Amino acid sequence: MRRCSVGARGGGLLLAGLAVLAILAGLSIGSVSRAEAQDSTGTRPWYEAISVNGFVSSSYSYNLNRPLFPVNGYRVFDFDDKSFKVDVAELVLQKPTPHAGDAGFRVDVAAGGSIPRVTAAAGLFRDPLGSGQDIDLQQAYVAYLANAGRGLRLDFGKFVTHFGYEVIDGYDGWNDNVTRSLLFGYAIPFTHTGIRAACAFSDRVSGTVLVVNGWDDATDRNQQKSVGAQLSLTPAAGWTVILNGMYGAERPDNSRDPRTLLDLVAMWKPEGRVSLGLNLDHGRERNRFLPGEVARWDGAAAYVRIRLTGNLSFIGRAEQFGDWDGVRTGLSQRLSEITLTPELRPSPGLVIRGDLRFDHSDQVIFDAHSGPKQDQATAIASMLFAF
Repeated sequence: MRRCSVGARGGGLLLAGLAVLAILAGLSIGSVSRAEAQDSTGTRPWYEAISVNGFVSSSYSYNLNRPLFPVNGYRVFDFDDKSFKVDVAELVLQKPTPHAGDAGFRVDVAAGGSIPRVTAAAGLFRDPLGSGQDIDLQQAYVAYLANAGRGLRLDFGKFVTHFGYEVIDGYDGWNDNVTRSLLFGYAIPFTHTGIRAACAFSDRVSGTVLVVNGWDDATDRNQQKSVGAQLSLTPAAGWTVILNGMYGAERPDNSRDPRTLLDLVAMWKPEGRVSLGLNLDHGRERNRFLPGEVARWDGAAAYVRIRLTGNLSFIGRAEQFGDWDGVRTGLSQRLSEITLTPELRPSPGLVIRGDLRFDHSDQVIFDAHSGPKQDQATAIASMLFAF
């Protein structure tokens, strides 16, 4: 199933992760000899070509069901009830590749009590039993922009997935809602390790192909690689349509039974105050439980963002996810949720948000003080700063 074991807090690893962040920051601003520190073009010191960015997010969550165990059911990152949390502190070092012939890299190091332990890939900060830690090397890849066509970008290493409408939060992008969608948590992968190639065919069409270890695998756990592709279209001003697909065996020591994932993302972001989004997913996996049977899951999510003033917005999300054979959530069920989010941006880089979210299942799965229920309601407050 997609839900990862949260395991121990790993305080020692969290301190180690913060130490790594500090060391990387120090390296990025340290002084070196200009004679020995030229970049690949030989025109300026290498450290002037490297950018440093960061992201910090903290939150507090309250479950109106008052569960006997302080856990929010079927949540991705906001799983702790009645707790203040440092969700993630992330530092990003990168050398961009804006011109043909440029070589560079990107390294994202994250530490915190929510995101790292969930997104950590198998074989890297996730143990064989599936428990993640409070530190993660979220991305680490070498990049090269080849002089082919409009520019062929090659990335080699570990990178976040190209699937889905929502993303793992970072300085260069975060979601409109505080909580993550069911589709983000259960329908698609988080990261990949391998190689990807991307290029623009025209001003309106671009594509990406990749060969990777699989879903959330830093090291391959079977003898088959997974292949994926993306086609991005901008058919008109303000419109973006993205088609994604992936195919490959994903289970440990099983190279015979493939998993297939199809994903559609559509966005309408005009110059006005309203923007809309849509995400559709369909997945299947052969021989997951019984020989000859195919396990299926699919879902749909819709988004609306309304900018009320220059720094105040209101966001809504509604979705449904069907885990028809219990392969993603551990139980055959249909889940749905509605989330309402006011957002305030009082200062550059600062975002203050609050989620009011209602979850429902056709099964009795949510813990409550009065006994198990089909419904769950939570309120969460969050502050984030990106630079």
